[in-house]
Amino acid sequence: MSSSALPLCIFLVLFSTASPAFGGKESQSPSVYEILQEYDFPVGLLPKGVTRYEFNKTTRNFAVYLHKTCTFSIDGYTLKYMSKVTGKISKDRVANLKGVQVKLLLFWINIVEVTRDGDQLDFSVGIASADFHIDNFYESPQCGCGFDCVNSEEKGSGEFNLKQLISSS
Repeated sequence: MSSSALPLCIFLVLFSTASPAFGGKESQSPSVYEILQEYDFPVGLLPKGVTRYEFNKTTRNFAVYLHKTCTFSIDGYTLKYMSKVTGKISKDRVANLKGVQVKLLLFWINIVEVTRDGDQLDFSVGIASADFHIDNFYESPQCGCGFDCVNSEEKGSGEFNLKQLISSS
C-alpha cells in the first residue's frame, strides 16, 4: 500500500465506526426526554434546557442538570427546578425526587414523588398531593414563562426583560 493511501484508509475506518450511515454502531445515548417516555411519562415533566444528565439503567437513579435554577408558573402553581434534580424512575413512578419545589402560600415545598395513573399525574409533597391531566405535560415548559412564552413579559431565562416591560408601558 502506498504511503499516501494509508491516511485515507485510517480516515475511512474511523469514519465508518463513528457514523451509523456507514455501518457503524449507534453510540448516541437517548435524550433525558426520551428516557421519560420509556418509563411512560410525558416530556413536560422536565423544562427545556437540560444541559446534561446521568442515568444508571440498573438502579434507575438519575441526575438531571439545568444551566441554573428554573422557575415558572403552570395552572396557578409556581414551580422551581434547581440546577440539579435527582431521583429514581420506574414505570409510572418517579420516587426520591429532590430538586423540584412548588410554592404554596409563602413557602417552597419539595415535590417528592410523581406517579402516573392512566391519564393523571399525581404530584406528592409527602403529606398532600395534587392530580393533573397528562395533557398539560405533552410539551416541556420553558424557564421563566412555562407554556405561555409567546404572551409573556419574561424571557426564557427566568428573568424579566426590562426592555419589553418598558416598551409595553
